[in-house]
Amino acid sequence: MTTLITPLLFLFPLLAAEGKPVPKFPLGRETTYVTGPLDKEGYIDYEIALNERLGKGIVPEKNANVLLWRAWGPAPEGGKGMPAEFFKRLGIKEPPRGGDYFIGLRAFMADHLKLNPDEFNAIYDQQGWAAQRPWTAKDYPHLAAWLKANEKPLALVIEATGRSDYYNPLIRPRTEKGRGLLVGALLPNVQKCRELTAALACRAMRRVAEGKFDAAWQDLLACHRLGRHVARGATLIEALVGIAIEQIACNADLAYLERAGLTTEQIQKCLKELQALPSMPSMADKIDLGERMVYLDTVQHLRRNGPGALDDPPAKEPDPAELRALVSIYVPALRNGNRWYDRIAAALRHKDRAEREKELDKIEKELAALKKGVAGPGTLTKLRLGKDVPETVGKAIGDVLMGLMMPAARKVQNAADRAEQVGRNLHVAFVLAAYHREQGRYPAKLDELAPKYLKAVPNDLFSAKALVYRPSRKGYLLYSVGVNGKDEGGRWYDDEPPGDDPRVRMPLPALKRDKGR
Repeated sequence: MTTLITPLLFLFPLLAAEGKPVPKFPLGRETTYVTGPLDKEGYIDYEIALNERLGKGIVPEKNANVLLWRAWGPAPEGGKGMPAEFFKRLGIKEPPRGGDYFIGLRAFMADHLKLNPDEFNAIYDQQGWAAQRPWTAKDYPHLAAWLKANEKPLALVIEATGRSDYYNPLIRPRTEKGRGLLVGALLPNVQKCRELTAALACRAMRRVAEGKFDAAWQDLLACHRLGRHVARGATLIEALVGIAIEQIACNADLAYLERAGLTTEQIQKCLKELQALPSMPSMADKIDLGERMVYLDTVQHLRRNGPGALDDPPAKEPDPAELRALVSIYVPALRNGNRWYDRIAAALRHKDRAEREKELDKIEKELAALKKGVAGPGTLTKLRLGKDVPETVGKAIGDVLMGLMMPAARKVQNAADRAEQVGRNLHVAFVLAAYHREQGRYPAKLDELAPKYLKAVPNDLFSAKALVYRPSRKGYLLYSVGVNGKDEGGRWYDDEPPGDDPRVRMPLPALKRDKGR
């Protein structure tokens, strides 16, 4: 372990002699992961390091996020908005405070419709239904008014999703005491993208009811592209929101497929456009870069401010002797954390899901052991700085932080796998529609789709076997066994009883609010 650190330590006086900051840690892949830039005190500026990687080669003219901010304005959630550095990183000026910006449904109900808050939930229910089934202005007049008020910003959103790149800077919160932790970076635009998706899906379903099928399909494609853009952000939160957006789009796609009355050629064209969409970013990449740097930034924050810095309220500042001890203690904490992130990212990159699950089983058991007995950040203050062996204390600090900060890798990967399966099912549904349009019936078996309609029928990602397909006189049920690996008869979360089988049922089942009518 000392072979990398020792030679790097000799660089410290040299850097100081050249008038450069003296690094607080040995710089390298094992410790700081990146070698710069350094701030004036010699700490890695992880905010700059991360943003330089995320934004490399992306210019404002091709960045979808630039137009999205012009669609919702400088403060999507109200208040002061984003730090000036955020817009500087985007390469644009902060949008003006006044503008024809996207109006969220809640603000529209309160400020424009002047509804009583007791009426809000009913409108939210309508929004959920309207994003999944065709509707008219007569059905939901408040939603129709909301979409009309947002015509200009939604046009910008459509334009934004047509751009090739996406860069969302991760900026630490600024306070009177200076810059905060990278883990606290603001992401108000991410949830706002879910609202935009709901609006586009609602508009698509209204256009389907009006017979404007081409315009409806463009709205749906924009939803898919928006989800992929958002998922390209640095964090797992952004990836998960991107997956949620994709699910909204897929649900609406099925309603479009059922009601649009497309010809075989039109169905095949839609399928090609779906297949041409970029792949969703991998969860391994999020762990490997963004989440890793958030962890390293937190370790560095403790090195700068002492292990009590994460307590609430913060513990007393360490004395000079403790600060001297921190130099040797936090090097093993950095190494320990990097080993964990390397291992988890490698596990998530396994192409074979069964092998990936085995490795994640091992990792989860070890992480569970780390978390045992860790009640919160205050645990860090119990370490005896300057008294225990630095390597031992450093490893303990790394273990505590990993127990506190490491996301549930299996859960986020399962979410990504589920989204992948939903997409596979959707593609097969379009192929089945094309077959039905030509043959006047659905096939008895999925094998009949290949090779004329589909090169090869995809397997169930979770079972590695064929998808379950049950045709009927008027439709079919197509499903995967889902994350739990159990065949639950094609029951999904919204069924009674609920299940875990991603499925397509044609004709589409009635929404819950329609039952009993």
